[in-house]
Amino acid sequence: MNNTFPNKGRSLKKKILWVVLPTLLLLFLINASFLASPKHDNMLFAHRALSQDFSREGLTGSTCTAARTLPTEHAYIENTLPAMQAAFDYGAHFVELDVHLTQDDSFAVFHDWTLDCRTDGQGTTRDQTMPYLRSLDVGYGYTLDEGSTWPFRGQGTGMMPALHDVLSHFPDRNFVIDIKSNEAGEGQKLAARISSLSDMYHGELILTGGPRPVAEVQTELPHLKAVTRPQLRKCLMEYVGLGWIGHVPSACSNSLLTVPVNVAPWLWGWPNRFISRMEKAGSYVTLIGPYHGEGFSNGYNDPALLEKLPNNYKGGLWTDRIDLIAPRLED
Repeated sequence: MNNTFPNKGRSLKKKILWVVLPTLLLLFLINASFLASPKHDNMLFAHRALSQDFSREGLTGSTCTAARTLPTEHAYIENTLPAMQAAFDYGAHFVELDVHLTQDDSFAVFHDWTLDCRTDGQGTTRDQTMPYLRSLDVGYGYTLDEGSTWPFRGQGTGMMPALHDVLSHFPDRNFVIDIKSNEAGEGQKLAARISSLSDMYHGELILTGGPRPVAEVQTELPHLKAVTRPQLRKCLMEYVGLGWIGHVPSACSNSLLTVPVNVAPWLWGWPNRFISRMEKAGSYVTLIGPYHGEGFSNGYNDPALLEKLPNNYKGGLWTDRIDLIAPRLED
C-alpha cells in the first residue's frame, strides 16, 4: 500500500501549523491589552455638567426631556455655572456644554434648539439676543409629575450663560463644546471667539457637533481635538477592519472617541492597547452607554455598570450623573 499521499498530507498540515500558530501568536502580542500602559486614568466627562435626570423611554429628537424629569438628589440645572462647578467638585476632568450663536454674535450655553420646553421663553434659541436669553428662567419647564408641580421655577432666572462667561469663570478648566447647528459660519465665529480669549483662558477645549462648523474651527485652530458623528463612525469602522495590524486610521487622530460599551469589545486591543494607540494619535477614549441603532446612546450613568468595566481599565467615562459615578470610582 502506498502511503505517499497521507505522508504528504501530514507534512502539509505541519507546515500550515508552523505558519498559522506564530502568526496568531504575533497578532495576540500586537493586540494584547495587558501589555499596554495608557497615560490617562479614568477621565470623567460630565455631560451638560450636573443635570436633572429624565426618562428615556420612547425618546426622540423632539422630546421635551424637562417634562419627564426624574427625582434626583440635587437641585442643579444643566449648562449653568453652579452645575459646572458641582461637576468639577465631583472630579470631572471635562464638562460638556452646548452652544448656539445668537443674533448679537454671542454664544449662548444652552442645549435645546428651541426655548419652549425648558424655559419661560418661546422661539428658536439662535434667533434671540443674549440679553433676552439671560432674562429667562432656565428652570421653568421642569416637572416630575406631568405638570402638577414645577420644582425649579424661579430658581434659574438669569442663569443661562454665554460661552465667554463660562471660560472666564473657569479659566483653567477643560470643556467639550457641542456646536448645536451645522452652519459653517458659526464655526468661523467660534474660532475667532476662542482665539480672542487665549490670553485669559488656559484650559483644554474639545469640539463636537455639526460637521461643518467643527471643520471650520479645526481649520483655524488645528491644535484643538474635535469629533463629529460621521468622523467617529469612520474611525471605528476602519479600525475594526485594519486595527489587527496596529493601524490607526487618520479619522481617529486628534479626537475624542466616545465608544458605546457594546461596541468596545469589537475593537482590536480593547481596552488598554486600543486606548494607548489612540493616545499616541492624540486622542482621548471614553466609554458611553450601549448603542442600539436609534441614534441615542446614554451616558455611563448606572453605578452598577462600573462592576462590568474591563480589568485595569484606563479610559474615560462619559456620564450624565457624575454625582453617582465619581464617588463609586473612588471606592
